Amino acid sequence: ATKLWNATRFCQSNGIGKSTTIKAPTARLAANQWIIGEVQQVCEEIEQAMTDLRFDAAANAIYQFTWSKFCDWYLELIKPVFSQDNVRPEPVEGRDGENGAGSTRTSTSSARAEGEPWTPLSETVEVAGWALDQILVMLHPFMPFITEELWHAQGERKYDLITASWPNPRAEVSKDATDAIDWVIDLTTNVRSAKNELGIQPGAKLNAFCIDASALAQSTIKRSKAAIQRMARFEYVEAVIEGTASSLALGPCMQVMAKEDIFLIPVSDVIDVAEEKARLEKALTASEKEAKSLEGRLGNANFVERAKPEAVEKAKADFAHHSGEVERLKAALTRLG
Repeated sequence: ATKLWNATRFCQSNGIGKSTTIKAPTARLAANQWIIGEVQQVCEEIEQAMTDLRFDAAANAIYQFTWSKFCDWYLELIKPVFSQDNVRPEPVEGRDGENGAGSTRTSTSSARAEGEPWTPLSETVEVAGWALDQILVMLHPFMPFITEELWHAQGERKYDLITASWPNPRAEVSKDATDAIDWVIDLTTNVRSAKNELGIQPGAKLNAFCIDASALAQSTIKRSKAAIQRMARFEYVEAVIEGTASSLALGPCMQVMAKEDIFLIPVSDVIDVAEEKARLEKALTASEKEAKSLEGRLGNANFVERAKPEAVEKAKADFAHHSGEVERLKAALTRLG
């Protein structure tokens, strides 16, 4: 409840009010396309859980989406939009829509006025307001009182939340955009985890180099550098194209993955290199042991012939994963010297 309340206050402080539509707004920015797709997905999950009478699964789906996807990731991803643009939407009278969010007072609407030129700010205000509205509707069966309160706090409404229409985004979401945001989230998560393992302060800003960067990495770094630097706490980030990594003199580095991409992050000024080596060697030993075990299982005719096909496929996938980890960890140790 506190998380939801604070997220709504953040929205209000940045001019994000009620939405005026059930259908998802049109979005160009990757973060906005991503959250629209996530709203659509969680809505489908809740509907299926309700059909199956799995009310626990329905509650968990909207809980995880609200806490993690919207509050922890989306609101962080859009902060650069507000910090880079000092212009705020002018307050307008809340308009009634199919599924808006508002209060008993006049507030800033999340809908762009007709004829108003598109800007990253205007789009983000519109999408964020819409996404918050959908959360309030989907949460209402589980948390009726706080959602009703926030529904009216977002702008003028002619009806209560309990009578609002169920979400129906009807949106086509760009896979490129969602892949890019998932890539940024994976990178950020792994950087935070690696910092924690090494005892590096979470707020410490490091330089990062994506080695032999994939097309996804190159385009994402180019388009979303500000978001990446903010989320992953990078002072500098660069996509290094294939064949040029050897020209870098980085010294001892921490190696972090973002999907299939490898980041090298110089750490000689912030960690004990010997300790990092010990961590990598421990992980290498564990992966080598697991790979050897899986190799033996897959080489056993009884297992391959008698086990369920999905069990054999999982064993093959796990073997490929750990074999890859062995190679990656060996390379990381080599880089540390």
